[in-house]
Amino acid sequence: MIHPILPGAAIGVLGSGQLGRMFAIAARRMGYRVHTFSPESDTPTGQVADLEITSPYLDLDRVRDFARGVSVVTFEFENVPAATARAAAEIVPVRPAGEVLHITQNRLREKLFLSQHGLPVTRFSRITCWDDLEKGMKELSFPSVLKTAGYGYDGKGQVKLYDFEQAKQVYASLAPQELVLEEFVDFQKEVSVVGGRSLDRKFAHWGVIENTHAHHILDVSIAPAIVSPKVTHQAIEITRTIMEELDVVGLLCVEFFLTQGEKLLVNEVAPRPHNSGHLTFDACVTSQFEQQLRAVCGIPLGSTELLRPAAMANILGDLWGNGEPDWVAACSFPEVKLHLYGKLTPKKGRKMGHLTALAESPQQAEQIVRRARSALTAKAVW
Repeated sequence: MIHPILPGAAIGVLGSGQLGRMFAIAARRMGYRVHTFSPESDTPTGQVADLEITSPYLDLDRVRDFARGVSVVTFEFENVPAATARAAAEIVPVRPAGEVLHITQNRLREKLFLSQHGLPVTRFSRITCWDDLEKGMKELSFPSVLKTAGYGYDGKGQVKLYDFEQAKQVYASLAPQELVLEEFVDFQKEVSVVGGRSLDRKFAHWGVIENTHAHHILDVSIAPAIVSPKVTHQAIEITRTIMEELDVVGLLCVEFFLTQGEKLLVNEVAPRPHNSGHLTFDACVTSQFEQQLRAVCGIPLGSTELLRPAAMANILGDLWGNGEPDWVAACSFPEVKLHLYGKLTPKKGRKMGHLTALAESPQQAEQIVRRARSALTAKAVW
C-alpha cells in the first residue's frame, strides 16, 4: 500500500544547484517545504529552500540529522557519495534509491549495466593500465574517446584520441584512475528522453528532445525533436526499460546518439531532472521538476502534454565578458521566458540561467530563443 507524502511535508534534496532550485520552486508552489544539503552556502537551491544545511557530504552524522527533518530524500545531481545516500536511507526513503545513484555516477558501471541488459551502447573497453588502453585502441580504432569512469559531466573528464602518441600523453595525465575507452560515434544528432516513474510503477515521459552542444556543454534543446516516429518510439521504450531495470522511483534522463543509419545508442544516463528538460517548466502541463516531486512523494504523476513547441538556450558565464547582459533586450521577445539561477559569480562555461521560447514549431522556437540570447550582448568576448 502506498502512503503518499502530502503537501506541508518537508522534502530533502542532496545537492544545491539549479536543478534543486527549480525543484524547490515547483515543490513550494504545491505547498511542500524543501531542505537542501550540500557543502556550499547561499546556493541556487538554498536561496529558495526553507532550510539550507551546509556540510560535507561525508559528514554522515550530519546527513542523518538532515534526514530526520524530512519525509523523503531525493537528488539534484548524481555525484553525491554513495555513503551519503546510504546514511540518509537509514532514516527515511531515498528516491531514486542509492543503488541507482551508485550505478549511474560511474561510466563503467553504467555501461556494464546497460550492456548486460541488452541495451544499445557504444563499444567500450575498461582501462586500468596502459596495456589495456593500447589493446582497446587497436580494437576500437581512431578516433576514440577516453573518459574517466567517475564524476564526469558537461564534457569533463573526456578526451578524443587521434593516435598512439597523443594517447600516451593523455593517459599520463589521467592515470592511475579507472578509465573507459569508447568507440567514436559519427552521429547525425543527439537526443534525450526524460522519464518519470512512480511508486506504483507507472511511467510518463515528455517525448524526444533534440539537443545541440557547444564545447561539450548543452547549448540548445528543442521539443519535439525532429526525428522519425520509429526513432521516437524506440527512444521512449529504451528509457522505459532502463527505468524498469533500475527500478527507478523519480526521474531519469537518457541521452542518446542517433547515428547516420537511424540507430539509437545510449550515451549517458542521469537519475534526476536534466538540462534538456528545462523547457518543460514553461511548455508542459507538468514540468520535470513537479513530476520528480510527485514521483518521490507517492502521488499520481501529472500530464506531460506539450502545450506548444518549445526551445531552450543555456546562458553561460561567457556572456558577462563585457559586463551584465541586457536582460531587458531578451525580455523584449514576448514568447521568451527568462530563468536565472542566482549564482553569485559568472565564469566561462558556467551555467548561469536559460531562456525558453514557445512557438508554432520547434524550428521557429529555436530561431526565437537564439535571437533572444544574441540580444543579451553582441560584444561579450573573453
